[in-house]
Amino acid sequence: MSLRYSSALLLSVLIACSSPEREENPKEILALQMEEHLKTEVLDKWYPQAMDTLDGGFYSNFSYDFKLEEKQEKMIVTQSRHVWTNAKASLKYPKVEYYKTGAKHGFKFLKDKMWDYEYGGFHWLVDKQGKQIGNPMKTAYGNAFGIYALAAYYGASEDESALALAKEAFLWLDKHAHDSINGGYFQHLAPDGTPILRPEDTPSTSDLGYKDQNSSIHILEAFTELYQVWPDPKVKDRLEEMLLLIRDQIVTDKGYLTLFLYPDWQPVSFKDSTEEVITRHHLLDHVSFGHDVETGFLMIEASETLGWENDSTTHRIAKKMIDHALENGWDESVGGFYDEGYYFQDGYRVTHDTKNWWAQAEGMNALLLMAELYPNDPHNYYEKFEKLWDYTDTYLIDHENGDWYPGGLDKQPELKTVGKGNIWKGIYHHYRSLDHCIDRLREMSQKSE
Repeated sequence: MSLRYSSALLLSVLIACSSPEREENPKEILALQMEEHLKTEVLDKWYPQAMDTLDGGFYSNFSYDFKLEEKQEKMIVTQSRHVWTNAKASLKYPKVEYYKTGAKHGFKFLKDKMWDYEYGGFHWLVDKQGKQIGNPMKTAYGNAFGIYALAAYYGASEDESALALAKEAFLWLDKHAHDSINGGYFQHLAPDGTPILRPEDTPSTSDLGYKDQNSSIHILEAFTELYQVWPDPKVKDRLEEMLLLIRDQIVTDKGYLTLFLYPDWQPVSFKDSTEEVITRHHLLDHVSFGHDVETGFLMIEASETLGWENDSTTHRIAKKMIDHALENGWDESVGGFYDEGYYFQDGYRVTHDTKNWWAQAEGMNALLLMAELYPNDPHNYYEKFEKLWDYTDTYLIDHENGDWYPGGLDKQPELKTVGKGNIWKGIYHHYRSLDHCIDRLREMSQKSE
């Protein structure tokens, strides 16, 4: 592994290595390295400068060297993820005052600007000042992240107004988007919350009107967070419903997620078409390794939150998903999960061998979880985790300007000068991964003593 760390951390590592008990705990040393990176190259780069102290919320667009871009818009997903990250960081680092300040600051923007006081629900996109712009359509995905942020902020602050809005958002989403016949949630909604559906016999290259795995797994994630602070019977029912739906229906027999589905949860698939048709529709139908490893973790997290003891089925399927990603989407040479693959009629192959940043973050989290649960498995999860961290340190972390490149430079060297922030790239994926990995490494270290 590279040694691009601050002098303070290096001193800590040297002290740790000089201690006899620490010589037997390389996991603690790795946790120190990851935490130094999290603090200095991630959190300190984003906060507090990402806070928009003039118009509220958080800035979205940053250059590769973390200068503010001229154009700024604010999406519910990005804004919510900033609130969630600040709320979690305020608990992890309670002496850093601006995480508390940032979480409160972001909550106010969600409440005052992103919530639709005419129809309810969260707007998808607003301008810098908080005025709705673009297509007024709402999404279950966006509203799920609003709920996720509000629940986390309440958990950190005990601000009752945040819990009240979380409850209102959950009930709005459930009233308008929940499918009482087939279960789950419709993704696309008119401004008043009316579901937008696609006729079953009308496939398209557009995802409009389909149900999908991505909104489903993040609804699961949001309800997991909400249930921890508001153990309401309906939240529990919906959390259970989403877990079983994802686990038993959206995950395929091979162990990967169906990306898009009709209202009755039948898969949108082009596997029996020509390769030209499959390629044209690849956004709707492919193997997404990043989502698969992320979902493995989210399912286990949901099961534990529900208190399902000895839940061997969820663990088995989560492991199957991560194993499938390792066996079909892992770069054995330098490490990292590829973006896409496909099971063509003449066999499986990787179709996009690039490695986006968020998939590697989710992969580290999932691999270390598997290493803790299955330490003797032949997949050697811990070795793969170390290799993925080394890959991340070498090809994804910008040690000069901070944060992570959008994708691995081994495949896309041009990304070195692409912006660090936009409405789709923020801090949540790698903050969560690093946070969980640091804590899990320390737990594993203590168990080995």
